Amino acid sequence: MSKLGNLGARLHRGEVGYDFVGNRKIWYGVSILITLAAILGLTVRGLNMGIEFQGGAVFTTPKTSVSVAQAETYAEDSAGHQAVVQKLGTGGLRIQIAGVDTGKADQIKDQLAKDLSVDSEKINADLVGPSWGEQVASKAWQGLAIFMVLVVIYLAIAFEWRMAVAALVALIHDITITTGIYALVGFEVTPGTVIGLLTILGYSLYDTVVVFDSLKEQTKDLTKQTRWTYSDVANRSINSTLVRSINTTVVALLPVAGLLFIGGGFLGAGTLNDISLSLFVGLAAGAYSSIFIATPLVADLKEREPQMKALKKRVLAKRAQAAAAEEPLDERAAGDPDDFEPDDAAPAVVGQRHQPTSRTRGRGRPSGKRR
Repeated sequence: MSKLGNLGARLHRGEVGYDFVGNRKIWYGVSILITLAAILGLTVRGLNMGIEFQGGAVFTTPKTSVSVAQAETYAEDSAGHQAVVQKLGTGGLRIQIAGVDTGKADQIKDQLAKDLSVDSEKINADLVGPSWGEQVASKAWQGLAIFMVLVVIYLAIAFEWRMAVAALVALIHDITITTGIYALVGFEVTPGTVIGLLTILGYSLYDTVVVFDSLKEQTKDLTKQTRWTYSDVANRSINSTLVRSINTTVVALLPVAGLLFIGGGFLGAGTLNDISLSLFVGLAAGAYSSIFIATPLVADLKEREPQMKALKKRVLAKRAQAAAAEEPLDERAAGDPDDFEPDDAAPAVVGQRHQPTSRTRGRGRPSGKRR
């Protein structure tokens, strides 16, 4: 078995692990800082909305030796509006100009052909009216709102309302970070971006539901025992699915990274940038929120219930009693092992499981003939 597979098996059995829930305040703080940076980017720089949302014209030219900077100057001089120019893999240029109406588009096309020294007939012009762009933006927001409502309803029915709230917070967290990165980087927001955003929300939700399903299964009849608190079991649920989450995230990120860095970076395919950045950032943020935000938040909400508070009190009392009983063990030269509490009062946790000592390994079983 590979080292990663062996680690996954040990995590699943609870032999090793990391205390995600116990350190949740650290992860909450990290998420708050990232979210504030994203909000700051949205406030200061704003989103670079494509012409599909604000209207305008896109001119695609054949191969030309004119640089991107020079083409931007030509386009802005001929249109009187700010232009966005991208170099295509074919050697041509994609020139986007917002706020251009149909009547002016032909004039700009002819001027660009003259400035770029290309045939006017070989320049392809696509026009988008501002009213159509507003409809696209409105439909995108409606689709996002409907998606969120359906997610909350489903999770509340399939699990419980606390898990639905935690999943909703995680999704909002992912959306905010992704849109904030778009604002900071300055990538154009197109319908492809919206498609990518909805895709990563589905992925993030799937990863969260896997952990929630494990948590639901392990917390059945939890109040009938005094070994684990709800937070302990929540932490075990995260650790038991941790390697699986890492594997699926890495496998999903590799092809998306190819689209973003090779397709968008080296080949200059602007359309790939629109969707690949949202997928790349969203997948990473979704994996993070499923592990570090959603489940710890569920544990926070559940620990507020009276029955879970009472359970935690009983568990801590038993652990304190066991610790007090074991404390003088090293000091006594002799004693009856049955006077001490069993090792099952140890916390859920984190690190290597306690191995039984020679004094307790055979407790409760005959070890030889009685003299």
